[in-house]
Amino acid sequence: MDPTLRRMVCPVLAFLLLLEGGMLSLSSPPPAGLLGRLWQHIDHHQDELVQALKEWVAVESDSVQPLPRLRQELSRMMGLASERLRNLGASVDAVDLGTQQLPDGQTLPLPPILLAELGDDPRKPTVCFYGHLDVQPARAEDGWLSDPYTLTELDGKLYGRGTTDNKGPVLAWINAVGTFRALKQDLPVNVKFMLEGMEEAGSVGLEQLVQREKDGFFSGVDYIVISDNLWLSRTKPALTYGTRGNAYFTVEVKCRDQDFHSGTFGGILHEPMTDLVALLGSLVDSSGHILIPGIYDQVDPVMEEEKAMYEAIDLDLEEYRHSSRVRKFLFDSKEEILMHLWRYPSLSIHGIEGAFDEPGAKTVIPGRVLGKFSIRLVPHMNTTAVEKQVKQHLEHVFSARNSANQVAVSMTLGLQPWVANVRDRQYLAARRAIRAVFGTEPDMIRDGSTIPIARIFQDTLQKSVMMLPLGAVDDGEHSQNEKINRRNYIEGSKLFAAFFLELAELHQ
Repeated sequence: MDPTLRRMVCPVLAFLLLLEGGMLSLSSPPPAGLLGRLWQHIDHHQDELVQALKEWVAVESDSVQPLPRLRQELSRMMGLASERLRNLGASVDAVDLGTQQLPDGQTLPLPPILLAELGDDPRKPTVCFYGHLDVQPARAEDGWLSDPYTLTELDGKLYGRGTTDNKGPVLAWINAVGTFRALKQDLPVNVKFMLEGMEEAGSVGLEQLVQREKDGFFSGVDYIVISDNLWLSRTKPALTYGTRGNAYFTVEVKCRDQDFHSGTFGGILHEPMTDLVALLGSLVDSSGHILIPGIYDQVDPVMEEEKAMYEAIDLDLEEYRHSSRVRKFLFDSKEEILMHLWRYPSLSIHGIEGAFDEPGAKTVIPGRVLGKFSIRLVPHMNTTAVEKQVKQHLEHVFSARNSANQVAVSMTLGLQPWVANVRDRQYLAARRAIRAVFGTEPDMIRDGSTIPIARIFQDTLQKSVMMLPLGAVDDGEHSQNEKINRRNYIEGSKLFAAFFLELAELHQ
C-alpha cells in the first residue's frame, strides 16, 4: 500500500473497529525512527514472544496450595525468569527467603525473590518493575475449556493460568528490554526488576526485603511500575492511580462455650446470635451508606477536576450490569457507580462462625458466634481512627441492648489506601506512550480492591509508584479460563518500549 494512503486509511479503520468493539489491533501505524523499528521487530517476532509465554504458563507455579511439589515448581519458575534476565545482560540476585512454617507444623521452602539490574548510567532515569510469577490454583475439571497449564489460542485470546496475572505483563516488560537489545540499541533508561513468587499467598517476606533494600537495591530507583491489574474496558487502555485500603473486623458475642437446646433455653436468655444480628445490622443501611458515626469525616471531598476524569471514563453501564449478572445496582449513573467503587468507603458483611449452616433443621442456640466484616478505605481514612470508630459504635449498640452476653471487637487487618500523583513524570510518559501505541487517551481509573505493595513502595521508599495495566476487563484473573488477548500482550510489549523512550525524554 502507498505510504500516504496507509496513513489516511489506518486511523479510519481503527476508529471503525473501536465503534464495533472489535478485538483486532487498534494501534497506530508504526512511527518512523527507532520506535518504528522497535515495533516492527516485536511484530515480526510475536510468535516467539507467545511461545515464551507458553513456556512460562506450563509451569504450575501455584503458591496458594502448600505442597512440596508446587514449591519445586515455584523455584523452577523463578529459575526460568532468572535465566531469561541474565540472557539480556542483567545482573540477577536470587534472594533466599528461607522456609515457611505452616499452621499444621509443616515447613516448606520459600521461592527466592529476584532482584535484577540492567544499566547504571547516572545520566538516565532508573525505573523498577515489580511483578509476580506465582498463580492461583487451577484444575481442568473446575470448568476450564482447555488445560489451564497449556497455553491455548482461540480467536486472538491466549488462555492459560497466569497469562494476565501476572506472567504476561512480566514477559511484556522483558520483551521490551529484549527488543532494544536485539536491535543493538542503548536502553534509554536503567531498568530494575523485582519479581516474587508468593504474591497470591500474601507476599511472604516481601515487605521486609523492601525495607532492607531501601538503601541498597532501591537507592538509585526513580520510578516504580506495577502491571498487576486490569483495564476497565475490553478495548480501551487505562492507567491506575489509586486503590482502596482494607480494615477487616471480627465481632464476637459469647454467652458460654457450649450451644443450647432451644426448647430448654429458648426464651429465658439473651441469645448471642440475636445480639450479633443486631450489631451487624447497625453497620450499614439498605442504600449502602455506612452508619458508623464519623466514618466519612476523613474522606477526601470530590473536586471538579476529579469529576471530569470520571465523566471521561469509557464504561457501558448496562453491559457492565449484564456481565456482572446483577439485576440492579444501588446507583443509576456511571459516575456514581465508579465513585462508590473507588473513592468512597464501603462496608461488606462476610460471614458468621459458630452458626448452624448445614442442611437440615437443627434447633440449636449457638453459645458463641463470631461475625466478620470489612471496610474498604479511601484517602485519607486512617486505620487507627476507623478501628476506634467501629469499636465505639458497636459497644454503644450492644450496651443499649442490655444484654448479659460478652462482646469483643477486633481489627484483624488494617491496610491503608494508596493514591498517586497523576501529574508525575511517569504518568505523563505512560499517557504519551499509550497515545502512541493505541491511538487514544487512557482511562484514568482507580481500583476498588487493595494492592498493598503499592503503598509499601510509596511509604517505605518515598518513590513515585504507577500502575500500568495490560489486561482487559474480561481476562478473568483468578477465574476459570483466564486469558490475555494476543493484542494486549504484543501491543503491551510495544507500550513498555515506548514508555522507556518517553520517560527518558521527560526525565531530562
